[in-house]
Amino acid sequence: MILVDSSVWIDYFNGRKTPQTDWLDSALGKVPIVIGDLILTEVLQGFQSERDFRIARDLLLRIPFTPMGGKDLALESAGNYRLLRKKGVTVRKTIDVMIGTFCIHHRIALLHDDRDFDPMAKHLGLDVIEVQGNR
Repeated sequence: MILVDSSVWIDYFNGRKTPQTDWLDSALGKVPIVIGDLILTEVLQGFQSERDFRIARDLLLRIPFTPMGGKDLALESAGNYRLLRKKGVTVRKTIDVMIGTFCIHHRIALLHDDRDFDPMAKHLGLDVIEVQGNR
């Protein structure tokens, strides 16, 4: 199972070719992909055109969905954030810590294009999809 981060979905819907969007394009329909509430919100909130919003929403709602929040994840995420801070790493966005923690907790690999996940892979064991051209 793979969770695709909003950083990849946003590039994908904007037609930006990256190693991650190429991987996603080739994996759709072949690799089990899941989407969570946090990512669904991040992706859909950025659409200005109602038409584009509806197209993206309809496509994303065909992907198996999982809730990502809750008290336990919040506590685990706070602990992971604090652990990274003790190692001298500050993650820029709390939501990224929550997404990374969700993946670690559920042993789901993450496809991303966001440097905030790199220290989670290094220090917390986040499993990331490595694609050619990754940072």
